[in-house]
Amino acid sequence: MMSSSTKPAWCSKLPRPQYSLLEHVSIPSQTWFEVYRLRPNVFAIYEPYHWEETISYLVIGSEHSLLIDTGMGIGNIQQVINSLVPSSTSLKVINTHTHHDHIGDNWRFSGSLLGVHSEFAEHNAKGSFEEAQNELKPGMIWEKYLPKDFNPKTYRIHPFQIDHYVQEGDRITLGHNHELEVISTPGHAPDSISLLDEKQRLLFVGDTFYQGPILLYRPETNLQDYLISLEKLAKLILKFDLILPGHNIPNVQPELLEKAAIEMRNIMLGKSKSTKTDDGNYDEYSYEEFSFVIDPSFLST
Repeated sequence: MMSSSTKPAWCSKLPRPQYSLLEHVSIPSQTWFEVYRLRPNVFAIYEPYHWEETISYLVIGSEHSLLIDTGMGIGNIQQVINSLVPSSTSLKVINTHTHHDHIGDNWRFSGSLLGVHSEFAEHNAKGSFEEAQNELKPGMIWEKYLPKDFNPKTYRIHPFQIDHYVQEGDRITLGHNHELEVISTPGHAPDSISLLDEKQRLLFVGDTFYQGPILLYRPETNLQDYLISLEKLAKLILKFDLILPGHNIPNVQPELLEKAAIEMRNIMLGKSKSTKTDDGNYDEYSYEEFSFVIDPSFLST
């Protein structure tokens, strides 16, 4: 559990320099989130005071708005959304995948949730106390910015229900020829999807790619599926100008996705060298902008 309000060492790198390129949007009602404008109608909702640095996104359309992931559930993301979404639009909510750090406030949006039909998602929709509590270990949070009503002893991922299922090729309409295409990208998690906003040339990828250590060691990880998903997205590179990942930095260049696909294939072919993580449990394949942290047993089967 949390032990002090001291600034953790990982916070010393913040704010990351990429955020200086974006317009900061003040949300006076809360302190946990930082909000940045990526396009006139697209916002990154960033949680910089937890080591995961989770990012959710809001796309505002003329008829509907879409919230992509709901964060860790430490702060109330619904308050942020209410301050940004015009009353003239209805809200839809979707998860790039159902790992706990992306579904924390799903329960607040009953009746609006889109999702993938899978056993993995159904299991995670039951909620979890243990996974949430594991995010409160010493050094994981800068407590200075915790919401005043946050109670670490009761923090959990609440159960939720998916109201409408989506699959590969579906299009989520926001109005006036503006839609996001659903792209199935399993690997990091079985229910992972990406969302292509071709009109605004944006690709939302969740945890399929981000700058930093990409974690590929959970039991549900499938490296072969992951490689296929990276290569699938890399083939679409002419359709987007910006990658919007689920962690760390919300404005990533498309070329890195191509690099990630090439390097992951080299790993799968046994052509790359790794180092052990500090705990000795995993292999880390490091590149300038990102790394893959892999359970070595996944490569020996």
